[in-house]
Amino acid sequence: MRKEILFSGFGGQGVILASVILGRAAAVYENLYAVQTQAYGPESRGGASKAEVVISDELIDYPKTLKPDCAVFFSQEAYNKYLRTVREGAKIIVEKDLVPHRDFEFEKKLEVLPLPLTEIAEETTGLSLTMNILTLGILTAWTEIVSREAIEKAVLDAVPKGTEEINLRALHKGFELGEKAKAGEL
Repeated sequence: MRKEILFSGFGGQGVILASVILGRAAAVYENLYAVQTQAYGPESRGGASKAEVVISDELIDYPKTLKPDCAVFFSQEAYNKYLRTVREGAKIIVEKDLVPHRDFEFEKKLEVLPLPLTEIAEETTGLSLTMNILTLGILTAWTEIVSREAIEKAVLDAVPKGTEEINLRALHKGFELGEKAKAGEL
């Protein structure tokens, strides 16, 4: 079982943190092998950013994604650059307000979940910054790539002290949306 997950967007959206949390959930709490890699522009905020996680039940011989099974697109630039790298049938989550120009023809080959992630995060926690944690909740419930318990523990390990409750609120809202996606209600 080798699963490849791509997170992409721009600096400041928590792309890298989301990938680190997912890798930790798999490696530390699910006893799987996991490798996380990242690439970003020279600007810390606003520059293009991508992070990859490879999860497997056997040793990982190549640490990069070849044809992601799942992908998250938080920006138009990331969508344009990486959409065609995903495998046919991949599950992708798109921040629909930040990716207004989509390739609907190519998307026919995929399972696509377009949501106003920033808006949902703001409504749920009052902070758009929690969009990445919300998205981890959606990804976890929709794909079952790791267990809810594992991702919750990994989130609590990673978020700043004092923000645990707000991040768990975002994660649990994500679980709810991921369940709806799985049931075909979104």
